[in-house]
Amino acid sequence: MGIKWGHWALPAALLALVLPAATGCTSTSDATAKPTGTHSASGTPATSGAPSTSVARVCAKPAPGPSKAPAGAVTVDPAVVGDLAAKTKSSPANTTFWLRPGKHRLEPDRYAQVMAKKGDVYLGAPGAVLDGRKINEYAFSGTAPDVTIRYLTVQGFVAPNNEGVVNHDMADGWVIEHATVQYNSGAGLMAGARQQVRASCLRNNGQYGMNAYKTGDSIRGLVVEGNEIVGNNTDDWERRNPGCGCTGGIKFWAVNGADIRGNWVHDNRGAGLWADNDNNDFLIEDNVLEANDGAALMYETSYNAIIRNNTIRRNNWVEGRKYAARGDNFPYATVYVSESGGEPRLRARTDKIDVYGNVLENNWSGITLWENADRFCNSPANTSTGYCTLLVKKTASCAQPAIATAPLYADCRWKTQRVDIHGNRFVLDASVVKCTTECGRMAVLSNYGTYPDWSPYKGKAVAEAITFKQHNRWHDNVYRGPWSFVAGDPGRILDSGQWQGTPYQQDAGSTFGPQAGG
Repeated sequence: MGIKWGHWALPAALLALVLPAATGCTSTSDATAKPTGTHSASGTPATSGAPSTSVARVCAKPAPGPSKAPAGAVTVDPAVVGDLAAKTKSSPANTTFWLRPGKHRLEPDRYAQVMAKKGDVYLGAPGAVLDGRKINEYAFSGTAPDVTIRYLTVQGFVAPNNEGVVNHDMADGWVIEHATVQYNSGAGLMAGARQQVRASCLRNNGQYGMNAYKTGDSIRGLVVEGNEIVGNNTDDWERRNPGCGCTGGIKFWAVNGADIRGNWVHDNRGAGLWADNDNNDFLIEDNVLEANDGAALMYETSYNAIIRNNTIRRNNWVEGRKYAARGDNFPYATVYVSESGGEPRLRARTDKIDVYGNVLENNWSGITLWENADRFCNSPANTSTGYCTLLVKKTASCAQPAIATAPLYADCRWKTQRVDIHGNRFVLDASVVKCTTECGRMAVLSNYGTYPDWSPYKGKAVAEAITFKQHNRWHDNVYRGPWSFVAGDPGRILDSGQWQGTPYQQDAGSTFGPQAGG
């Protein structure tokens, strides 16, 4: 899933100050955003206003569960190995289970797991832990919908790569609240349609905090709110499988409608949030994204998003510095929009990628808009094998001669288009980032199309389109510090006057100051 950063010279080869991963990290103020009348995918009011600088310190102080069993609940005994799975099996659907304080265990078999039934509710008492002991692969499984897990710690499970521990089978309608999912292999959580993950700690899992992927690509109405997502990808999968695109705090794949709000996403190895492949209609607001090794946010081969009122700081130091040390001049960014844009023909809350009201402070570079000329539906250079754009039903349609003319010439591409970047504050103090090379860039660019030999997008056509024709626009932003700008290709580096002047005419109404702060 996903691609590495694109390179101008290699069109066919698609390619910190780290806060303690333990919780209790400090932040600045506790200001909160003001509500507006905008509504979210879940139907609840969304928020808008000043960027959030408060953080969801969930891991250090998890909310306690009920100290006594609720009326009618089945009590689960930690002294009895396998008690939770056995009582789930013997109880009818819509049962509430209360796990006593202590360490609960499944049978010592790798495939022992809790097969939840429709409407089951699992409540952890203070100190209740379900521990896989590095034996069991999965904790909660099954396709039953509308399962709830609250106040429970789930740890020590060994899910395989790309699989998950909680909601392993990607059932719909699950609610995970006030839970701690930590120290597992694979992903802490998988996801289904209408899943809600709230006020939970997703910490130090081997691959992802959550892998929002469902077989059949049917995730709708996903809510991720008020969570702390920290230290994930402990197994360093990009080192083990270079170019896999399979790491980070949360990965989203073919999700239609998601609210990502009020989370503290920090100190993950790789990207913080990564939406990859045919996602649509995302609202990403009021999050604090900080000190992730790679990009804070990647939005790749996807559509229609609102990215607002986030505080984004000290990201991409590790990966940005690594590429700079290699002499790579690609503008590796903290917010990376790759082959993604607004598409009015798809139903969503916006028909563009609207980036506003954010503060980006002391990251390794800013926002890069990129479109790989060689990556399109049915191209061998498309690493999302077998997938097409959401505008074309059959991948095989994107072939000569039809792809060379309308409508397929346009619709077979994931286009970086209709990106509106405005009302943001970009602050860079190079002495804080400790960069001795270019680390304060904004960019809009593509590569020279060469591949495959039947591609209708060869040459500079895509670079010209993304730079001048696809309605990508910066305006009314505030810059502080030594920012530069890249247009068309990595070698074309501009100062603010050139960036604002002809032919680029970017950042109208923006202000530039040489010093950070102020």
